[in-house]
Amino acid sequence: MKRTFAPIALLTLGLLQSAYADPGRKLEKLDRGAVAIAAGANVFVSWRVLGTDDPGTRFNIYRDDVKLNAEPLDVSNFTDRAGTAGARYLIRPVVKDKEKKGQEDYAIPTWTESVLRIPLDKPADGVTPTGQAYSYEMNDGTPADLDGDGKYELVVKWQPSNAKDNSQSGYTGNTYIDAYRLDGKKLWRIDLGRNIRAGAHYTTMVAYDLDGNGKAEVMLKTADGTVDGRGTVIGDADADYRNSAGYVLSGPEFLTVFDGRTGKALATTDYLPARGTVSSWGDNYGNRVDRFLGGVAYLDGTRPSAIFSRGYYTRAVIAAWDYRDGQLTSRWVFDTNNEGAEARGQGAHWFSVADVNEDGKDDIIYGAATIGSDGHLMYSTGLCHGDALHVGKLDPARPGQQIYMVHESPSCYKGNGASFHDAATGALLWGAPATVDVGRGVCYDIDPAYPGAECWASRGGLFNVSGQQISTNRPGSMNFASWWDGDLLRESLDNVTIAKWNPAAFAFEPLLTGATWNAASNNGTKATPVLSADIVGDWREEVVLRTADNTELLVFSTAIPTTHRIPTLMHDAQYRVQVAGQNAGYNQPPHTSFYLGEGAAAPAQTPVQVAE
Repeated sequence: MKRTFAPIALLTLGLLQSAYADPGRKLEKLDRGAVAIAAGANVFVSWRVLGTDDPGTRFNIYRDDVKLNAEPLDVSNFTDRAGTAGARYLIRPVVKDKEKKGQEDYAIPTWTESVLRIPLDKPADGVTPTGQAYSYEMNDGTPADLDGDGKYELVVKWQPSNAKDNSQSGYTGNTYIDAYRLDGKKLWRIDLGRNIRAGAHYTTMVAYDLDGNGKAEVMLKTADGTVDGRGTVIGDADADYRNSAGYVLSGPEFLTVFDGRTGKALATTDYLPARGTVSSWGDNYGNRVDRFLGGVAYLDGTRPSAIFSRGYYTRAVIAAWDYRDGQLTSRWVFDTNNEGAEARGQGAHWFSVADVNEDGKDDIIYGAATIGSDGHLMYSTGLCHGDALHVGKLDPARPGQQIYMVHESPSCYKGNGASFHDAATGALLWGAPATVDVGRGVCYDIDPAYPGAECWASRGGLFNVSGQQISTNRPGSMNFASWWDGDLLRESLDNVTIAKWNPAAFAFEPLLTGATWNAASNNGTKATPVLSADIVGDWREEVVLRTADNTELLVFSTAIPTTHRIPTLMHDAQYRVQVAGQNAGYNQPPHTSFYLGEGAAAPAQTPVQVAE
């Protein structure tokens, strides 16, 4: 049975009512996420429509206990033209013409500027064993409701300035994981210790309610010397497994579940798979053995499992874990040394999660290969490794979902430097020619003249979702994406700028320029944010950036009105789990399980279930 549906489009009213049919999957119980932003002489207020809402739910909005709307609102945003920064706004749902008292939600204090600032506790500088000084930079983040209050907190990674790609030798400083509330309160810090090397491919933060108690846990790869949020050391505090080149290629490796409220270690086990013989992964110095990824998937169709992996250039091993009733157990392990050899060398620098065969259970899109919910290979395209991966309902005219990927090795991808294939079968639908490593690529709807997404990469032109070349030229931005303005097209998020595509000018035109607030992006040329996801307000996405001096997180939320009414994207299970894994490897933007773009249409609503 199909578990996810497209949104209901009330096109004649200029509205779009969405709901997500994931009846078996337990998602987060969220509040309205109401936010008020001072925008010029006005205050813009927006809030969540929840996947649990009755489809007929409308809303009343109050400023300082005075109702502002004459009739209940069908949308989830309101511009108060007499608002003030000191005003207090309340959102109350209306069902069958009756206000639902007790379900109201107050907006967080009005933002007096177009950004919410969260002060950071930057770690102290350090010095390596060879005398190299280093400092700290805010890096990737992930959202989670750590305390069960219906609001998201941010779990973020501090990366030392000497962080390394696996191909680079040298010592690194320790990696730290912090948790912050949106009101600025720091909850805890975990020190991963000297035996976890720092870099984009070493640490993924899995923050999710894995045991169904309504509060998220945090899972991390750990080692001897990791210190939890309560100050307790895991393993041997004095162990130092770093070799003279700075790599950690010996010693035990662990997987630990931490309490989201306190950072306390709750359960620790051996990491799967063990590294074994380093050279068996393809080199003897540690480049390939320590390529780690992580994420979340609903493998049984009901409860989330954590996914951690190792390797993708050669051998690939993917391990699924369940955390239930205080116990951390292995669900399954897929290993190309044992089965599915066709998946060898097919991994990307990020994996995606989606129910590709519509059986109600999530599958793992491990680059050019897809592993089923049962831990067995479904297919491999055979086009091999690549740097960028997009999985979603990209073509509204075609059944199921589609996958767009760029590839690295011409000898393997055989002319298809960027490929577009059927998510259920792996069948190649079209490819964009290339003869070199295609380093970046994106696929999302920017042009209303063509149904579905548009796709482009660092080689070749601009293509529509059917593989027709729109132009031999290509847009210059191809790192990330954001639903930001009032229509259903998606905007470019590149470096610290959100920009709208102008087809006539064949150019992206800025809507938000983070440089105004001294914002900086992460991960070098990947130029990604700390996080981009629908974490507050209506269905549009927020972008979280760091300041260039690493003293603050900057949370940007749109103040552009929209007539489209869509439940929070976080109540689409596919979007939610892709957000959960966004921080891994080469971060990629999340995609919904339904088509969300120009001309989106249709079916009946099935309610979402949430963990109580």
